[in-house]
Parts: sequence; C-alpha cells; structure tokens
Amino acid sequence: MTSSPAVIFEEDLLIPAGVSDLDCFRRWTWEESFPERGRIDFVGGTVEVDRSPEDLYTHGAVKTMLTARLFPLVVDSGRGSLFSDSTRVVSPAAGLSVEPDVVVVLWESLRQGRIREVPAAKAEADRFIELEGAPDLIVEIVSDSSVRKDLERFPRLYAKAGVPELWLTDCRGTDLSFEIHILGPAGYESQPADPEGWRDSPLLGRRVRLVRSRNQLARWVYDLETRA
Repeated sequence: MTSSPAVIFEEDLLIPAGVSDLDCFRRWTWEESFPERGRIDFVGGTVEVDRSPEDLYTHGAVKTMLTARLFPLVVDSGRGSLFSDSTRVVSPAAGLSVEPDVVVVLWESLRQGRIREVPAAKAEADRFIELEGAPDLIVEIVSDSSVRKDLERFPRLYAKAGVPELWLTDCRGTDLSFEIHILGPAGYESQPADPEGWRDSPLLGRRVRLVRSRNQLARWVYDLETRA
C-alpha cells in the first residue's frame, strides 16, 4: 500500500508523509518538529489544522475566565487537575487526538483507569505529554473557523470516547450560548436551562450559568456563576 504524500499547509507547516491514521499522527505529535503554532487535531480519520488567531473577547477571555472559575472547584478542592491550551487528549476508541480549550481530569478517574497520563519518551519521573482515555469534562469554545467541528463532529466523537460531560459555549453573537451535555446511553443529552439560565453540572454537583457584561471600554467580561 502506498503511503499518503507529505502535505505542505500555508507554506511553513509540513504534515509528514504517512500521517493517515491515529497512531502515525500521535507519533508525529511527540516529535520536536511538531508545530507549536495553531491547533492541529486528528478528528475521526482527518487531520484538521486551525491556525486562525483566537478572538480576544469571544474566545480568549472566555477560556481564561472558565479556567479561573473551575480551578478552585477542581484543583483547590483536591478533586483533580485542570488543563487549558496545548493539552493533548487521545482516544483510540474514538479516533481522536485533540487539544480542547479546557480539560478536567479527576483523581478518581485516574485511579480507576478511565484515563491515564502518558509518560514522555525519556520516561523521566512525573513527566507526561498527553492524556489517553476519557477526561471528566471537556470545554470547547466556538470560533469562526471551528463551528461545524465544535458543534457537530466533536460532540459525536467525545461521546464515543466516553467523556461524561461536555460544555459548549458560543460567545460570538448577540445571544450568548452555553450548553452542558451529559453522556447517556444514546449519546449526549443537553441539560435544560431554567428561566434564569441555570443548568445542572453533575461534575461540579452544582448549578451553573455563564453571564457577560460590558466593561468601561465596552469590551465583554464573562463570569461563571455557581450555586448549590
């Protein structure tokens, strides 16, 4: 069988020849030559490259706030780890190798083997390069260049990977969109919101809602509100 040819993307990104399945893609991500700029995912058999800059106030600010609000609820509480940006999650079951916007892994899931930390090639103590399996929570923030991937392909494949809770938020339009999806027997089921916008998060054991307002320079400011 003839291997796939190398692909040059935007002149300075070379996808090596033969990167046509998850194992080959995964080995490529371990190499020092793997690009540091942009988000490069393996999504159900396809290498997807997104090198578009993140919008400051509809993506970057949201991600920073969610990381800050989730940190005390997950890390400070002693429940697990929280990762944001350039944390690779691999699921052989779903054919995925991706870098979500935010990832939560509980210690209990690591102990039970639902997810594992993959050591670096040099096998130095406490050095890991990716997570394999199903994180307890993944957050994806929709951007102009990733609408179909975030809203259609990712939910289907994250469900196949066994991720129990998926948050999707889209802050680009006039109406703020925030959804919590819980994995059920037939795939993800959306948690309904009450009239005030509160939704249940089984992971947190709380009700949460995403809100935003304008600051003194008319820029968006976000907050994740929680209550028992």
